[in-house]
Amino acid sequence: MRCWGMIRSPHLAGLFTFATILCTAAILLWMGREMICTCGTVKLWHGETVSSENSQHIWDWYTPSHVLHGILFYGLLYLIAGKIALGWRVLAATLVEAAWEILENTEMVIEHYRSATIALDYYGDSVLNSTSDILAMLAGFCLARFVPVRIAVLAVVLAELVTLYIIRDGLALNIIMLLYPLDAIKIWQGG
Repeated sequence: MRCWGMIRSPHLAGLFTFATILCTAAILLWMGREMICTCGTVKLWHGETVSSENSQHIWDWYTPSHVLHGILFYGLLYLIAGKIALGWRVLAATLVEAAWEILENTEMVIEHYRSATIALDYYGDSVLNSTSDILAMLAGFCLARFVPVRIAVLAVVLAELVTLYIIRDGLALNIIMLLYPLDAIKIWQGG
């Protein structure tokens, strides 16, 4: 019975979530990712997408897609695992996001992005950016937890529309171009 009490502990789930973020950073460093931008600076915001500094700083135009991950993970986990304590659902979402950050920074995926999209200068995320992306996902998860469903849905739609308009990219296009690249989208993104 004592073990079951530990499994139900929200503090333990929080500790595992924090450990997941730290382990992800360590794995990314081990993979050869830079801790911060090789430019030597740390910016809160970097808004230029066609740049070697893209995905190197704390926030960028892809941060909203990670917030959307959190909103979508919250909804999905609520539907399929709603009876599981919230802390463990946060951990599950963090594990998925961390796995994506590791996969996204493999040479195979980086090369795929370079060949299938207009991200010619993309050479992977810094560890700082990947960690910030995981935290953005957690912010989206929390947002979905505390706002009405219609507000969360509106946030998803608005974030997609804004990034589509400003950078000609977003979560949906990113998924399409990763799984089934289309020349028409690549041409449109190139302006």
